[in-house]
Formats: sequence, C-alpha cells, structure tokens
Amino acid sequence: MVLGPGGSGVSAIAAAAASQRPGTSRDSRRVVSRAEQHTLLVTVDRWSPVHDWARVYRRPGEPVAVSKHLHLLALDRLDLTEKTWSAFVDVLTHTIGHSKHVLPGVSTLAGIDAAELTSLPGIDDFLLLRRIRDEATSGQWQRIVVDCSGCGDPLQFLRGGSVLSQALNRFWPRHRRLAAAAERPVMAQLTAAVDAIDRDCADVAELFGDPHAVAIHLVLGAEDRTRRLAGRYLAGADVMGLPLASILVNRGVGGEAADDLVAHVEGLLDPAEGDGPVRVGTVERSDETIDRMARVRKLGVRLPDPHGVARGSAAATVDVVADGEPGRPETPAYRLSWPQRLPDPDSLALGRSGDDLLVTVSGFRHPVRLPSVLRRCLVTDAAWESGRLSVGFVPDPAVWPRR
Repeated sequence: MVLGPGGSGVSAIAAAAASQRPGTSRDSRRVVSRAEQHTLLVTVDRWSPVHDWARVYRRPGEPVAVSKHLHLLALDRLDLTEKTWSAFVDVLTHTIGHSKHVLPGVSTLAGIDAAELTSLPGIDDFLLLRRIRDEATSGQWQRIVVDCSGCGDPLQFLRGGSVLSQALNRFWPRHRRLAAAAERPVMAQLTAAVDAIDRDCADVAELFGDPHAVAIHLVLGAEDRTRRLAGRYLAGADVMGLPLASILVNRGVGGEAADDLVAHVEGLLDPAEGDGPVRVGTVERSDETIDRMARVRKLGVRLPDPHGVARGSAAATVDVVADGEPGRPETPAYRLSWPQRLPDPDSLALGRSGDDLLVTVSGFRHPVRLPSVLRRCLVTDAAWESGRLSVGFVPDPAVWPRR
C-alpha cells in the first residue's frame, strides 16, 4: 500500500511500482496460471490520472487490462456506498415488515434512499478497504498495489475498519444484538447483517496490519512541509501498528532538499525498536513529463516485499510487574507497552472505551484493541519513556474471578 501527503507523487510511484514486469520465481506458491493476472493496481482517487497515463477507459469497480501483467481497478466511494446501503435497507425493511417492535430509528434509516447519500461517515472508508480485502483474498492476483492518494488523510483511511467496529459495538453491543435475536427471532436477520459487518471490520483491520501479507510504503516529497509531517506520519503508523516497509523520498518534488530529508528520516528510525526492516530510499526526478505509462515505468520503482516484523502497537507486550496490590496479594498488576514515537508530547491522550484503549498522538486518535487478559482490568497510569508508551492495569474487582 502506497501512501503519503497530498502532492508527494503517490500515484506516480504506485503506478511505477505496479508497472514493473514480474521476475521469474522458482517458488511454486507464487506461480499463477494466467500471467496477465499478475498485478492489480487499485486506486481510490476519483480524479486519479493513472487511467489517462494508461490510455484506458475508467470503469469503476471492474478491473481493466493495461498490459500483459497489469490490471487497473478504480474504486468509487459513492458507488460502493449506494450498493451496500441498498442491500442493508432491504434487511431493515424486512425486519420492519415482520415485527411490531424494532429498534428506535430503524424506520427512519429504512426510509433513506441510496440516491440521497453523499457519504456515510467512516463507512465508505471501510467499504473501500473491504473491497481491496476481497481482491487480495480472491486468489486471482499475485500482487496488489494500492494507490492511497485522493483519500484525504491516508492514516484515517486505513483505520476505517477499527473505527467502524468500535462505533457498532458502542451503539449496539454484540451481547445486546444476540439477546435481541433470541427474544425476537424476526430480528435475527438484522443482527446477522450487523454481525457480518463487525466481522468484516475485524478481518480488514487484521489483514492490513499483517506484516507477513502487507507492506506499507510512505512517499514523501522533498519539501519543508513534508519534513515537518514525517515524524507525525511515523507516530501514526506506530499507534496503528502498520507494517511500514519503506520510506521513499521523491526528488521530483523539491529535489534540492532530498538528501537532507533522507538524513532526517533516518534519524527518526530506531533499529532497536523494530525499525530495522524499514528501508529509506529516493525516487529520481524524471527528465520527461509524466503523461504515459512508458514514462512512469522508467522511474524504476521497486517496492520491498512484506518483512514479517510487527511494529508499533502490533508489537505490544504485556508484562506482569507485581504479584499483587497491598492488601490483595492474589491480584496481579500488568503493564502494556509498545514502541511509540511522540513528536508532540503535550498532545498525548489516553482513554478507555470497552475493550479498546483510545490513544491520541499529535491529534490522531486510534482505538487499540486490548489483549484479552486486560479487558477485565482497570487502567491505573501511563508513561512514555525511552521511546516506549506503557500503560498500567490492575484487575477490576467487579469482574475478576476470585481465588
């Protein structure tokens, strides 16, 4: 997945990487039966220039052949939202038609036509990620390159599954959904639909945080604004546990400062805290105008494969720091910690929402799912020291089993 601040050249670099012809491999697991289905380039930008570069028609939701080894898939937020909402409204209408008692607001939701929608906050990001997940698990493609340009804040885009899952379980917790279905069987179809969305949210979050299957590539333009944003992007990647594989400095955007930015980024990385697999490189400026795939290919971009090393919150550890509290020796105390950059220490904020720890870093908030042993615990304190964020927990007497 290729992402970065707007204007950094994300689309060009993603297209350049996807257009590189595949090499030969002796690994039978990586051999596909049809060579023309080797690479899929996915764009979520409604104004992406890649179709013009490739000289192909834009057909949202349908892969289009660009070359022998490359297909292009354009995803349209509005189209996905409309189709999904129409299917969900059918479930709501069925529930209303067979029950005298339904959840408050269901009738109002069922009355909203798909054509009235412009977006559903947070849901359209999830729908895009789910469609990318479906392509990734279809078995048709040996490699998928995702161009994340045009989606505003790319970190906010990638957290779509986690945020939607948290919202669903706050507004209608799963135990209440199951109870509603048991008490009124007519609600079973509605609860099953919501459960399916919740499972997809968890599946999407797990896939895009899997360092064995996914590699995140951060593109930075060599300019002062990007230099100021670099630390914040890395901090956001830490709290999300993204499997960052490479950072590419684009000399085509403010190329004079590229070497300084490379040195700055390398100074932000710490091999001792799991940054060893992250490569830092540059993309040379093109002498020709980027207006066709042949010129895009000449950029010679090759992205490293997934490195399989968990980073940030995905590498969190839970340590037992005490055998018990004073007066309650049978009660242990725990400490959750992970490597976390903090470019602005005053912006750090922590909260708790059910099974999630809400972490805010530099104005970016992300729900970190707690390990099962900590979900029945209370937060006692937090600290940031030597590049690691740690949070203390003690068992909640109201739910902790007594010996």
